[in-house]
Amino acid sequence: MESRSFYNEILTEHNMRPYYKHELEDADLVLEGVNPNCGDDIIIKLKMDGDTITDGAFVGEGCAISQASADIMLGLVIGRKKDEALKLADIFMRMIKGEADEEEIESLEEATALKDISHMPARVKCAVLGWHTLDELFKDRLFA
Repeated sequence: MESRSFYNEILTEHNMRPYYKHELEDADLVLEGVNPNCGDDIIIKLKMDGDTITDGAFVGEGCAISQASADIMLGLVIGRKKDEALKLADIFMRMIKGEADEEEIESLEEATALKDISHMPARVKCAVLGWHTLDELFKDRLFA
C-alpha cells in the first residue's frame, strides 16, 4: 500500500491544479450538487456521444476534498460508457463505507486516495458530492 503522504500529494495536486475545473460549453448533461453542511456547491457538466462520456468538467466552490474528488472522478469517467461510470461511482461509495473489496478499490485508480475519508465522518459528504451528483445526473433522466 502507498504511503499516506503519497495520497495527500494526489489530493493536493487535484485541489491546487484541477484539470477538469472549467466551463464546458454545450454540455449535454448538467446537474448541481450541494452539500449544505459545509457549503460545497459544484455543477457537473458532461458531453455525451450516445452512452459514452466524451468530455466533462465541473465548476463551483468547495473544500479541498470536494474539489479534488470531483476532479479525480472526471478523469476516471471521461471516455467511459455511462454504465461503467455508474459502476465506478457505486464502487467509490462502497469504498467510502468500507464495503468494497481490494480489487474493486484498485479499479478506482487515483480515487483510492480518498479511501481513509471513511474515518472522518464530517468529510464523507465532501468526498462523495461529485460522485453522488454524477449518479443522480444519469438516474434522474431517461437516458438510453
